Amino acid sequence: MLSTSEIGIDLGTANILVYTKNKGIALNEPSVVAIDTTTKQVVAVGTEAKQMIGKTPEKIVAIRPLKDGVIADYDVTTDMLKAVMKKAAKIGGFSIRKPNVVVCIPSGSTSVERRAIHDAVRNAGAKKISLIEEPVAAAIGAGLPVDEPVANVVVDIGGGNTEVAIISFGGVVACHSIKVGGDRLDEEIIQHVRKVYNVLIGERTAENIKMEIGYALIDHEEKFMDVRGRDLVTGLPKTVKLSSYEIRNAMKESLLQILEAIRATLEDCPAELSGDIVDRGVILTGGGALMNGMEEWLSKEIFVPVSLASNPLESVAIGTGKSLKYIKMLQTAAK
Repeated sequence: MLSTSEIGIDLGTANILVYTKNKGIALNEPSVVAIDTTTKQVVAVGTEAKQMIGKTPEKIVAIRPLKDGVIADYDVTTDMLKAVMKKAAKIGGFSIRKPNVVVCIPSGSTSVERRAIHDAVRNAGAKKISLIEEPVAAAIGAGLPVDEPVANVVVDIGGGNTEVAIISFGGVVACHSIKVGGDRLDEEIIQHVRKVYNVLIGERTAENIKMEIGYALIDHEEKFMDVRGRDLVTGLPKTVKLSSYEIRNAMKESLLQILEAIRATLEDCPAELSGDIVDRGVILTGGGALMNGMEEWLSKEIFVPVSLASNPLESVAIGTGKSLKYIKMLQTAAK
């Protein structure tokens, strides 16, 4: 065990990741907690809890304590952080006794939301806590030179929100944050299937549909997928055949909102940095960046090169951990 430990936490709406210096990503689990409502005890955290969604008896509920990138249930978030840090300590080989923690926050978060994240991490056992803005962490994790005076444009499409930021000299020059992400797209798929087929499907099924046949707004060869759900008329299980075209249309409104946020951020870019963006382009991170055709669609719409980070799902967590070496500059930028 190391005597002093420094860890980075990506406290995401969909997943929580822990980065340690000697292990890299030590933990990557869904941000889900299963709780016994009678005893208020935590039954399971992470992957185990996610598998329980929609399948538990009445007294056990599987909940997501984070909504749209911020804490929705403070006590459950603290319990989840305690369990996650304990688990990560075993894997990552760091001392669980008062580690120094860098945790990322959405750039659009209020001072109250930042304080809630800070306090939850402290109550989970952290000694010293530093906050870093999500887009900056994503840029560091994607290997961009954030401490240089050049424009780095990052689009981080997470579970609860999408962050678009232009970063230069370790700080955010222009930024737009919208509460549209993977969860919103899943919800739109659920509503579409309910409205068109009168069939109810769960969150996990919707997520699978999005990953299998979900496409950005591009022309593509039509794909089909058989999906099982509950018929709202008869109450019996029913299978429906979905097309990638109808799923694309169901998600269209949210995808256009993401595009609008990117355009608005680029419009706010100082003239001196505009040339850098044309040369260097835009980097996509976050789970939503993995949607079929996302790169192709965005580069066609904004007329600058768009590329995917080498590890989009882990970019923020890696950046959170790596930011430790120049945290003073980043902390100043995040205030």
